[in-house]
Amino acid sequence: MTPVFAAVLLTSTAASLGASAAEPYDVYNYDRWGEAIPSQAGYIADRAVSGKDLGIGHFKNPNDLFKDHNDIFYVVDTDNNRIVAVDSEFEEVVKIYDEFTMEDGSVTTLKKPMGVYVSEYTDLIYIADNENGRVLICNYDCEVVMEITKPESEVYTQNTFLPQRVIADKAGNVYVVLGNITTGAAMFSPDGEFIGFYGANRVEATAEIVGNYFMNLFTSEEKKARKARNIPTGITSFDIDGDFIFTCTSSTSQTTDTVKKLNAAGNNNFANLQLKFGDFTPMYDTNTNTNYAAKITDIDIADDGNINCLDFTTGRIFQYDEDCNLLFIIGTKADQIGGFDQVSALESMGDNLYVADKQKNTITIFVETSFGEIVHEATTLYNSGHYEEALDPWYEVLKRDGNYRRAYIGVASALLNAGDYKGAMKYAELADMPAIYNKAFEGYRMDFLSENFTAIIVVLVILVIAFYIASRHFKKKRLAREAAERAELLERRNNAGREE
Repeated sequence: MTPVFAAVLLTSTAASLGASAAEPYDVYNYDRWGEAIPSQAGYIADRAVSGKDLGIGHFKNPNDLFKDHNDIFYVVDTDNNRIVAVDSEFEEVVKIYDEFTMEDGSVTTLKKPMGVYVSEYTDLIYIADNENGRVLICNYDCEVVMEITKPESEVYTQNTFLPQRVIADKAGNVYVVLGNITTGAAMFSPDGEFIGFYGANRVEATAEIVGNYFMNLFTSEEKKARKARNIPTGITSFDIDGDFIFTCTSSTSQTTDTVKKLNAAGNNNFANLQLKFGDFTPMYDTNTNTNYAAKITDIDIADDGNINCLDFTTGRIFQYDEDCNLLFIIGTKADQIGGFDQVSALESMGDNLYVADKQKNTITIFVETSFGEIVHEATTLYNSGHYEEALDPWYEVLKRDGNYRRAYIGVASALLNAGDYKGAMKYAELADMPAIYNKAFEGYRMDFLSENFTAIIVVLVILVIAFYIASRHFKKKRLAREAAERAELLERRNNAGREE
């Protein structure tokens, strides 16, 4: 993408925002109205590491990046047909995985590998060996313990088996994202048996699809067979966190299931939430008169539960807390460190973020700022249920950035939990969080009724008595008036009779 187009993408979203002296882009966030506003940086780019820096020659098209339970990083160096293991400081190469010994003693090599995963439960390395059409499972000595290839199953109808990403759960089940597969990730048992597909995306419920559904009710089976099928978009990448698998899709036409949190049954915990990942509005390119929507190409779940999403379109990382509240926006399309050409993978370790660029052939390391540290401290306390302890850090965040919406949400929640309903209503209104506001209002109303119960009863009794007295008074006046009217009527009749 050209520098001019990169500038267009940037200025269209964050026009007139203040520039950050430490980054080659404007640092911004979104307010409660969904408008881009200046913000403080949660991360800054520290350095970019190439294969040459590590003494192994340049990376070529690095497509995946993974940190294992021993804090060893694995770089999938696709066009060099190797997996490079690097130490936690990204300064020394631990091992290069490029030749593997099969169970029969023969030697095999990789061909355009696309993904890697290391399981802390099996202590094995899982490699998506794309153009060899297989998943290799090996130990740290490059000894292959299992090879998963195209399933022989009626359920698997594709002619190809092109692994792009791979993970394994606690039980040893293997999940594989495959090219040109839209029915979810292929799932295999610990012994390599094909189980089926897991976590398929839903079809976007557009007006055309809804209309076709009703038309099909009155269409013959023959005509239905000739019509184009509506199919969901495929999964692009995923990450596993405990018992949940998080998936993402890079489709620009899909607005549902952009990011999913799947349980063991494959049900999406985010399905009924109105969530938006990436920029709130599509990027606009004036040169081509085209809107470029977010393409979430990779996802990472950090140790603290934060959700990091990598957008291929803008070269940005969008970081959310576990409730999907936006925390930070990092990165851009640019030539300088902190900017990217073609992002491909994302990983985190402690306070750092790591992003692979398959065009620049580098891994960029972002380090946490002091502002980011305070936000993360408050978020961690909040997510752990320590709302009151999170209050002071949230106030500190607001001192540094009075437009930071997540802090208003945190303060409102903390005050609600502490029973300060009036304060919670104030901050919930500032955060545009009606759910918190309604709960605070209910609490405020109950407190008001409880504190003023005696006075309310006295007032009610006085009102009842006053109403009773007033009713009696008005009733007497009405009866007197009616009696006077009857007397007057009788008088008129008597007068009329005497005149006759």
